[in-house]
Amino acid sequence: MAYNLLKGKKGIIFGALNDKSIAWKVAERAFEEGAEFLLTNTPVSMRLGEIDELAAKCNTEVIPADATSTKDLEILIQAAMDKYGKIDFILHSIGMSPNVRKKLPYDKLSYEYYQKTLDISALSFHKMISICKAKDAINDWGSIIALSYVAAQRTLYGYNDMADAKSLLESIARSFGYIYGRDKKVRINTISQSPTPTTAGSGVKGFDGLMDFTERMSPLGNATAAECADYCITMFSDLTKKVTMQNLFHDGGFSSMGMSMKAMNQYNKSFDVLPED
Repeated sequence: MAYNLLKGKKGIIFGALNDKSIAWKVAERAFEEGAEFLLTNTPVSMRLGEIDELAAKCNTEVIPADATSTKDLEILIQAAMDKYGKIDFILHSIGMSPNVRKKLPYDKLSYEYYQKTLDISALSFHKMISICKAKDAINDWGSIIALSYVAAQRTLYGYNDMADAKSLLESIARSFGYIYGRDKKVRINTISQSPTPTTAGSGVKGFDGLMDFTERMSPLGNATAAECADYCITMFSDLTKKVTMQNLFHDGGFSSMGMSMKAMNQYNKSFDVLPED
């Protein structure tokens, strides 16, 4: 059901790859709620994914951009301003770790890969916001959202240097949230989403086990990509004008849990001894 929450609003959505992507779901919902926006992803991801299909569905266009490149970001943001004037919202849904892809453990990381993880997954957020502020690209009371994960606060096996990247991402939201809010009334938040079976998320070691664990631990169960999209829409809307500099957990309650009954029952089963033949 649509409520016209974003009627008249313009934006940019980073990171849609295919229909498993949270960014893809956000784009669909934003379009349903009356928004106009540009889609963007790296040229490689555009070739591998199905973003042109999404663009056709949402009556928009795709501007290729490497979010680690300030030159590409300058071109992208200027293209949005040329098309819409000032914009109202941005979704940063970008994350990748070469160390995770190469299955390198945290104590044996490639530091070259580590730098790439931080650049792609966090510093791109800083670059994007910095360019928007310099260009005065966002309307007063605009909203910037980046997707994060609870591994920024807790150690989770297999998440590796992406945990460091998410910690940095959340810190950037707070630091820039103060500056941009003070100067231009632009709000900046991160949403810490449940583990979600996106193309990127599924590449994390032990992901299926993690999904099962968090489902058992969360009183409301894992939040889906579509449910995360709904939350993003409210954060882009005028209903949340005074929410900024926050890391907002959208995880069915997992982040506040210690041990649930379902998880304890499953844990206790590990102590069961099979009878001898």
